[in-house]
Amino acid sequence: MKLCVTSTGKDLDSKVEEHFGKAQYFLIIDSDTMNFEVAEIPSQLKGRGAGTSSAHMLLDKSPAAVLTGRMGPNAFSALRLAHVEIYEGVSGNDTVRAAVEKFKKGEYLESSEPSGGHGC
Repeated sequence: MKLCVTSTGKDLDSKVEEHFGKAQYFLIIDSDTMNFEVAEIPSQLKGRGAGTSSAHMLLDKSPAAVLTGRMGPNAFSALRLAHVEIYEGVSGNDTVRAAVEKFKKGEYLESSEPSGGHGC
């Protein structure tokens, strides 16, 4: 499965960014092979509406699912409209690698509504 994990860095041993809209990087990972690509979030997408802008940028990468700590309602809606599965509740104490392993073990449930407020 093609996963997007919000990250503080550019590799699998980077910490997960808990706030979707504050992520510096998206790691787009093939959960079967653990091969990945890095998508850096441009600074102009930061600030008000960052989550929604980042969500639209992410859609160009065509992930099947997103793993993050929490996500605001606008980004959540944009991704759900594109049929992207969203898994929230990932800890910022976890590395990206650990989050993907937990996902593969079924430790995260798909979110039916956003858990974060605006700015997430």
